[in-house]
Amino acid sequence: MLELDWTHLPFGYVKTDYNVRSYYRNGKWGELEISSSEYVSMHIAASSLHYGQEAFEGMKAFRGKDGKIRIFRWEENAKRMENSANGVMMAVVPHELFLKAITTAIRLNERFIPPYGTGASLYLRPLLIGTGARVGVKPADEYLFLVFVTPVGPYFKEGFKPVALQIARDHDRAAPKGTGRFKVGGNYAASLSAGEEAHAAGYAAALFLDAKEKKYIDEAGPANFFAIKGNKYITPKSESILPSITNKSLMDLARDMGMEVEVRPVLVEELADFDEVGACGTAAVISPVCKIDDHLTGHVYKYCSDGQAGPVSTKLYKRLQGIQYGDEPDIFGWNYIVE
Repeated sequence: MLELDWTHLPFGYVKTDYNVRSYYRNGKWGELEISSSEYVSMHIAASSLHYGQEAFEGMKAFRGKDGKIRIFRWEENAKRMENSANGVMMAVVPHELFLKAITTAIRLNERFIPPYGTGASLYLRPLLIGTGARVGVKPADEYLFLVFVTPVGPYFKEGFKPVALQIARDHDRAAPKGTGRFKVGGNYAASLSAGEEAHAAGYAAALFLDAKEKKYIDEAGPANFFAIKGNKYITPKSESILPSITNKSLMDLARDMGMEVEVRPVLVEELADFDEVGACGTAAVISPVCKIDDHLTGHVYKYCSDGQAGPVSTKLYKRLQGIQYGDEPDIFGWNYIVE
């Protein structure tokens, strides 16, 4: 009998029954393999260990009130992993293999999908790593694609409650024309120092600025930044921002609600003019922001005057979650039903 406190799950790793794997060797992908091991065996000179040939995805599966299991926008994750693979010169995972892997992993671990109404979901982690031995700096000739799953609660312990951010002026997450637009581990390693400093000071995450001029907003910790101003949904445009599938979905919902969407460079000074601010991504969906501190300049930007998320952020959050769980009409055709 599986005994998990579904309503109080952290956003962390819980051991499940199986993961699935496929190896790229001799120029082609092999058959999907099922494993119960939580470990990977690889060569000590694997390119992922030495030269960062690694990419991953984060996605979720939801159990609806009707009992159906829905995967949210898997094609977008497959495309983004393809883009990441090309960005760091790895073998591309075919979309049909990607879909087979995630659906197989879900079916094999179905007992770990949280029940409807608990606020939890099944998190999927597709991972692509270079396993071929390399001492010289060059792409590997062998790769491993694997998918593991784990049940999770909200990314921020506050859930859909306002959080505070700290502007990280003395740290850069990624450089223009660098790897910031790819979902590779190095970008996250580069964000750890600023993130830990923010956590130690009582903030939920660090807010990164552009590395070149320190004038424009980049990413909000591990998530995309967005703001609401009147009837506008505003989100930064930058070569170093990872395109968020959640952000893309929120923009579509905003347009459907009659809002104007602006994707453009966003100056730090504009923080004073926004009605609502939030961070969005697969893990958190939306984290409303109540305060942003800029310690170097002394500026403090405050939102959520009543202590609650703003009305537009709340509506967007509820609509997106409603579609993911099957409670709202899937007018965009975003969900894939796992049979």
